[in-house]
Amino acid sequence: MNQMGKKVLMALVVAGFIAGCDSGDINIEPTTIDNSVDNSTSGSGAGTTNPCAAYSNSGGQTIQGSYDGLDCTYAPSFVDVGNNLSTDLTLPRLPDGGVHLFQGSLFVGESFDSDAELTAAGIAEGGDGPVLTVEAGVTVAFAGETNFIQINRGSQVFAVGTLTSPITFTSQSDVESRRTVASGGAPTLAYNAITEWGGMVINGFGITNACSYTGTRTFDADGVPDDSGIELAAPCHVEAEGSEGATESHYGGDNNADNSGRLEYVRVKHTGGQVVEGDDLNGIAFDAVGRTTIVRNLEIYSTFDDGIEIFGGEVSIENFVALYVRDDSIDLDNGWAGSITNALVIQDATTGAHCIESDGIGSYSSLDQATRDDFIARGLNTRARISNLTCLISAEDAASNTPHDRGTGWRIREAHFPRISDTMVVPVGPDSAENNYCLRIDNTETLQAAQDGDIMFSSVLFAPCPDRTNGGVLPNGMTVEAWAAANGAQFATAASNLDPTATADTGLVLLEGSPAIYSVPFATMVVDSAAPTIAAPASHIGAVLMSDDWTTNWTYGIHPGLRAPDSETDGLLWFE
Repeated sequence: MNQMGKKVLMALVVAGFIAGCDSGDINIEPTTIDNSVDNSTSGSGAGTTNPCAAYSNSGGQTIQGSYDGLDCTYAPSFVDVGNNLSTDLTLPRLPDGGVHLFQGSLFVGESFDSDAELTAAGIAEGGDGPVLTVEAGVTVAFAGETNFIQINRGSQVFAVGTLTSPITFTSQSDVESRRTVASGGAPTLAYNAITEWGGMVINGFGITNACSYTGTRTFDADGVPDDSGIELAAPCHVEAEGSEGATESHYGGDNNADNSGRLEYVRVKHTGGQVVEGDDLNGIAFDAVGRTTIVRNLEIYSTFDDGIEIFGGEVSIENFVALYVRDDSIDLDNGWAGSITNALVIQDATTGAHCIESDGIGSYSSLDQATRDDFIARGLNTRARISNLTCLISAEDAASNTPHDRGTGWRIREAHFPRISDTMVVPVGPDSAENNYCLRIDNTETLQAAQDGDIMFSSVLFAPCPDRTNGGVLPNGMTVEAWAAANGAQFATAASNLDPTATADTGLVLLEGSPAIYSVPFATMVVDSAAPTIAAPASHIGAVLMSDDWTTNWTYGIHPGLRAPDSETDGLLWFE
């Protein structure tokens, strides 16, 4: 696009387009600045100081992105795989809806695979390495499928948006499409496009049962862990997602208090690219990320693989949205012991596997029984605390979601001992002939934990699923459905195609509003034409109430005015 065209688009962008656009220009080298002269742009942007991010290299030169009067472009010579960021960097908010476009990947800090290398580099915890800061309202875009963000151990990312100025991580193709629409053209990218770029990987020094430890982790009455007695028994350097050759990175340690930074009012869109052969990234992978990391108001929008993947550590998440995730919206493993509070999962009409897919012990099938038993006895298995979750699952079959599974609720397996409260699973859309279950519990240790009271449900509603449960049978012969119903959950027995909204079938009233994402107050909920039989929740069941909607203004794809322009239903959510 020429400079005149960009100037014409500026007014359109400012008038109605959300912050987060990109010109699509490529192959621009970063600027090497002589600080003794004024750094002004040439051409149409002449006289305007270059606002792009900059850093000083080892030779004392300032290396800066290239500014075209609207966007900042960062060539691989600025930062990329093998050219990792080794100093602090700030991505400032640009005027007129300009974006920060990276032609390569954005790797923050170095990855080390030995204790000696970490010690030599002075890396022991978050804050020792370089810090990436992203200002409120910024859009960061990536040029292709193999580009991704990697925050290495010791480094941190501070992406702190606001309710009205969220931060967006997306693809160049998304930005170009939205600019085309803003100028009156047709969108060039589908609303649920995937694999347009990789995604984000954050590596920490937290506890993961992929490593060996001495000591025991204990839990209080609310399930909050005390890991002060845990120490590494051997060096811990687990390969993270996207690791191969120059992209290799590692996570793990014994510091669940580690701090990888802060993500707040952040949207991550159109991810899941295969960054190395056979390795598709997620929206965000939290690998052994510590509990002092703040994650609040986070959305993953349209990704090929999982929405969030949490492998070990103790990071907690408050106010989470997963929209149009092809695989598992929430994937847990490797001994994670944090919490998720307020989470809204909405699958696409024909894609989306589990709302929750959870494992207790990494590499479970390769371990002998004695090792599994030892991890459980010392509290090193995954023990999630999840409250106020709404899962709106579509009943598509596995064939329509190849290579992923069919649309389902929760799968709990491989010695995961969760506590789930004030939560609902609600199938929407037509029935499937496949076994789209609400709840599945697998593996001997997990079924034993259910029988022993180590899996806890409280105020949980399962609306009619084509199959209520799946999986194994408890050691005492009790079915999973019977156990759940006797331990804080209720299964609706009505026909599985009953509309759960307040204005439809009177026999099932769980959701209200437009879009119908809001939990009906518990006192007016109806299940099987009667009041729920479960205990009253602490506040409400599900993610969000109409009277306290934390999803407005900043999320993408849910509310009018912040939706994709080319949805098959003219911008509406498919189940409206």
